[in-house]
Parts: sequence; C-alpha cells; structure tokens
Amino acid sequence: MKRRIFLAHGAAAFVAMSCRGKLASSAGVSFSTESLQAAGPLRVLPKNPRYFTADGERAVYVTGSHTWANLQDQGLSDPPPVFDFEAYLNFLGRYGHNFIRLWRWEVPRWNYGPARKGQTSFCQPHPWLRTGPGEAADGKPKFDLTRFDEGYFARLRERVLAAGKRGIYVSVMLFEGHCLQFAEEGWQFHPFHPNNNVNNLQMNWQDYYTLANQAVWELQTGYLRRVMDAVNDLDNVLYEVCNEAGPYSTQWQYQVIRFVKEEARRRGKEHPVGMTFQYRGGKNEDLFSSPADWISPNPEGGFRDDPPPNDGRKVVLNDTDHLWGEGGNPVWVWKTFTRGHHPLFMDRIMEITRKVITWAGRADQPDIPGAEQIRRAMGVTRRVAQMVQLEAMLPLPELASTGYLLAEPGRQYVTFIPEGRELDIDLRSTKSALRPTWVHPVSGEMTDGEPLPGGSWQKLPLPGPAPMVLVLRPVG
Repeated sequence: MKRRIFLAHGAAAFVAMSCRGKLASSAGVSFSTESLQAAGPLRVLPKNPRYFTADGERAVYVTGSHTWANLQDQGLSDPPPVFDFEAYLNFLGRYGHNFIRLWRWEVPRWNYGPARKGQTSFCQPHPWLRTGPGEAADGKPKFDLTRFDEGYFARLRERVLAAGKRGIYVSVMLFEGHCLQFAEEGWQFHPFHPNNNVNNLQMNWQDYYTLANQAVWELQTGYLRRVMDAVNDLDNVLYEVCNEAGPYSTQWQYQVIRFVKEEARRRGKEHPVGMTFQYRGGKNEDLFSSPADWISPNPEGGFRDDPPPNDGRKVVLNDTDHLWGEGGNPVWVWKTFTRGHHPLFMDRIMEITRKVITWAGRADQPDIPGAEQIRRAMGVTRRVAQMVQLEAMLPLPELASTGYLLAEPGRQYVTFIPEGRELDIDLRSTKSALRPTWVHPVSGEMTDGEPLPGGSWQKLPLPGPAPMVLVLRPVG
C-alpha cells in the first residue's frame, strides 16, 4: 500500500530498450487462456513446493498486476467512479498475466493527510448493510454487522468467475490493515468503530487485528463464512488474510489461516491461504513460520534487489507492494523468477475502460516509472515457464556465472543475464545436446541458436546486448 516511487539500479537499461516484437513468441509458444473452472483448485506442489499445482503433477506459475479498486469502487467523489472490471481483465490478458489480488478496502471514507494532499477518498460497496437506526461518522446509516449486503458478495463472486473464464487466479483479500493504521481518519469511519454500527461493540482499533475481543472475532468469522459461501466452490480462488496489518496481528492472522483452512476442509474444497508482509516492523520469519501456504515478504533478505533462492518452505509471491510500495523493474522480475519465486506488481490503475486507462497519482507522473516494461516482463516469464517443465526445476545459482538460474540439471535450464557480454554455464551433467533459445526479457522476442554439446562448462557470447534470457531444452 505504501506509495513510494523507486526505480532500482539496472532498470534504466530496460526503459531505454524498445519493446520490439509482439507478446506472441517466435518459438510458437502461446499462453493458455482456457477457463480454470474445470481445472481443480490450486494446492502446493508436493514434489516442488515452490509452486502451485492443479493436477498434482504440473507446476502452476503465477504472475500479474493488481490494483486497489478491482473489487470495491474507489475515488475522490461520493459515490466513486465505477471500475470497469471487464476492461481490467482485457488489460491483464494483453500482457499474459494470470493472477490478481482482489483488494478489500474496509473503510468507506478516509484521508491519508498531507502526504496525499489531504484528499478524502471514498469506497463502496461493503460487506454489511447500512440499516441504522442512527448515522455513522460519514453521515450515512450505521452498519448492522450481523446483516450482509448481498450485492457485495454477488459482485465478489461475479468477478472471481469472470477472471476464471480468462484463465486468471484470484487471491481474495479478506482484511486490509494499512488504512486503519495510517490514514488520519481510518478508525473514525471504520464499520467496527462503536459509533458506526448498531451492534454495541466496545473495542479499540487494534482489537480488529488481535484475538483480544471475542465479540469482534465472532463477527469476523461470520464474515469469513459468508465470503466462503460466495467463492469457495470456485477453482481459481486463493485467500490472503490481510494487507499490511502490523506485527501485533501475527497470532490473529495465524488463527484466521487456521479457521479458513478448517472451514474449507469442512466444505470439501481447499484453497491456498496466504500471509503477506506486516507493515511496519514485521519480520519475514513470522511469514515463513506461519501456517500459510504462500507468503509475500518484505525487502529483508534481499527480496527487492537480489532475491534469495527459494528453499521450498513456502510458495513466495514476491510483490512490489511490500518491497517498494510502488516500484520495481524488469531486472527484479527476472531475478525473482529465476530464484524460484513469483513476481506480482502493484499497479496504479484506478479507472480503466476499453479505450482509456487512468492512473492514480500526480498529473505529472501518471504511471509508475518503468511500469510498462514490468508488465511485459512478467508476461514473458510466464511464457518461458510454459516452455519448460517447471515442476522439475530448482533455483541453482551456482551453475551459472550470473547466479540467476532455474534448472533440471542435465536436461533444461533458464538463465537470466542482467549484464555483461557472455555467460558461463555448467553443463557437465548434460549427456546430450541442448537447443538454446535466446529471449528478450521485455519484448519476448526469441531467437534459436545452434545445439550445444554437454559434458563441460560452456562459455556463450550473447547474441545481443544484455539483459538477456537463455532457455536450454533437449534437442528434438
């Protein structure tokens, strides 16, 4: 949620490149866009727990852009402008993305203060009916936290269904913790504030993200069951506990994960549950130690500049939202992919139609620097993932001079070369020739080379300027 701008070292080389070629591969590889509704729900792949799987055998690699208004409409007017979700799906399809976080926003009105120029933002719809009696702080009827707004849950289901028909997985965000902590009016307008509902709650704002108040927890579990009523039967669902509540929320988040998993087992269809960076002050070890299936870390340990090789403890969705707030570059995308993680991009889209995209933010900086290259690069990583048998591949940085390599030694390799003119790669375990395909990391343009013999280290000159990607696969 943090909206800082950062263009990391090395990104300028990509921004200067022309995005030559179309997103269709010259090697004939195309994206799978079939409906996911018959594919089965995702789960962690047992033989390679860096990835998900739908069939228990093949790896599912996920990547994509997400944005704040893709479930609830948001804006500076009341009511806010309606977000065109179909156009958003078209936008994702153009880049070959297959994953979104479907954002939850808890507060109907808020103000982040001078850092956001003091502008008041509005959001609707919300999970509960505004029945009154009495008015909430925003002048509208108070919420009844025991009665659900069925329009909200109908929209939730419709959007997950629509994404599934486009081959897109959806992580349903259950709670949102940043606004309540950091917006000047976050708690003042929150539905659980005692002045904003008819349910006689006695609580402070941190009770919402701890287990200190049993009445709050009972209302939250009622909401969780209603979310699962709406979407748990759909195959393209994942869950995310909460966006950027602080480290005080750790045990509450663990309990939400356990509750959702138990409830899903009872319903007969389980889905991956994720835990994301706790802002501020959270530790990645609390994510790795959690009962979550997937996590999104903070920069600790190098996830922003030099992601560590995934050791298989968790599926890691490496999200720019938790690394920069707003930022990233294609170098980071490819480093993330070749270290066994999945890159996600916090995109600035606030309004999108079939002809026009409007970016949130300053008029003189309408898009995040380098955003177009990031979107394209994520799509190219997905296409490369479809070229290989990813379920058999491990991050093995020691086999390439660049240190960024996925490999099934002896059979298939994907190497990222961020700089330099040549690549040294260890093919000593390879008994037969491999076919090289050089890939432009942003445009996706591909060029096949002559077969390479195995049995030794190979020194390969790059066919063009770095950055570059090399894919090695068996001949024939």
